[in-house]
Amino acid sequence: MDLPLLRSTFAVVERRAEHAVTYFYSHLFWRNPGVRALFPEDMVPQRDRLFAALTHVVTALDDPALPSYLERLGRDHRRFLATPALYAAVGESLLAAFAHTAGPAWTVEAEKAWTEAYGLVADLMLKGAQESAAAGEPSWWDADVVGHRRHGDDLAVLTLRPRMPFSHLPGQYAGVSSLRVPRVWRTYSLGNAPREDGTVDLHVSRIRGGAMSTALVDGVRPGETLRLSAAGGAMTSHTAPGGLRTYICAGTGWAPVKALLEEAADTDPEAAGRIFVVARSREYLYGREETERLAARLPGLSVTYITAAPRRPRDQATERLLTALRSCGRWPDHDVYLAGPPGFLAEVAEVLDELGASPDRVRHDVLPPAGRFATRPASRAEWLLQPPAVRWHDPAARAPR
Repeated sequence: MDLPLLRSTFAVVERRAEHAVTYFYSHLFWRNPGVRALFPEDMVPQRDRLFAALTHVVTALDDPALPSYLERLGRDHRRFLATPALYAAVGESLLAAFAHTAGPAWTVEAEKAWTEAYGLVADLMLKGAQESAAAGEPSWWDADVVGHRRHGDDLAVLTLRPRMPFSHLPGQYAGVSSLRVPRVWRTYSLGNAPREDGTVDLHVSRIRGGAMSTALVDGVRPGETLRLSAAGGAMTSHTAPGGLRTYICAGTGWAPVKALLEEAADTDPEAAGRIFVVARSREYLYGREETERLAARLPGLSVTYITAAPRRPRDQATERLLTALRSCGRWPDHDVYLAGPPGFLAEVAEVLDELGASPDRVRHDVLPPAGRFATRPASRAEWLLQPPAVRWHDPAARAPR
């Protein structure tokens, strides 16, 4: 592939990203009317995710890890009922959108390069999907809701029982879909280590304007069926028995940390280190009883709860956490497991780097926010001047820039 040509063409398209993506979907649905039914009603988050994925692929075209990333992506896209015919239709519309947006930069050579590049991407994704199907992995797992516990007005813990064996590791996440919000998938961390009965917990915080989180917190009840995608994620345990570790979580980031602590209690009860549990206020420390129970099984781990002071901004909780982290030592010797909202992760990870924590020993997954997030550019000019941050599900798959 002509990588310089691919990247220079994409740089032109990227300056008109909003227009390019809108043109792409318009072309796709106009040429293939039946395809529209495969997509959610609200296409705004979908457009953002498409361009984030394109940016990642273009950035990683010469990365040896790209083929495995695309194969995993193809496996994941089985839940969207993606067929070879759909891949072909998407390729046609993508090239049409690039040709329309790139203007004079779209030469015969550029079209040839992009045709070859998309063909490679599609072949690798289809390979991943076919291997997944051949291994007997379903497109998704139907899971019955067997428990629904509310914690205040905006948070619920759902317990699901998949109808087929569902494999996952502590700290991983899965995509979730409900018939209450057709064709929409949102990602949630799994809040427990594997159990003998096969059940899994989802910790869901209602997001303002988030249709899925609202449905899961307010609407879904025991007896309903949800869908789960294959588990994934990079925040799995990598600490040797007896090794030092630090767990830091905020909000429903408690879910993957709880799963990791359950695993440690079963496999490494002599684990040593520290746990920081952060919440905007005391009433949001919904997992305190479980934390104390696990801490009793892991006496080598100290527990610190951090909240904002009464009637103070919620950001004060993060400020208090950062002060506490700066008072701790031996960061280069610790494996760090970090979970919480994207902004929280970015701020804490930056401070950990300043304190000397080894970047390759800090594990976290950056999950995209649900619904329409406030930082999304409202115009093409704003997109150019302040492009949105690209959020990856699996930082381990991200190519270096």
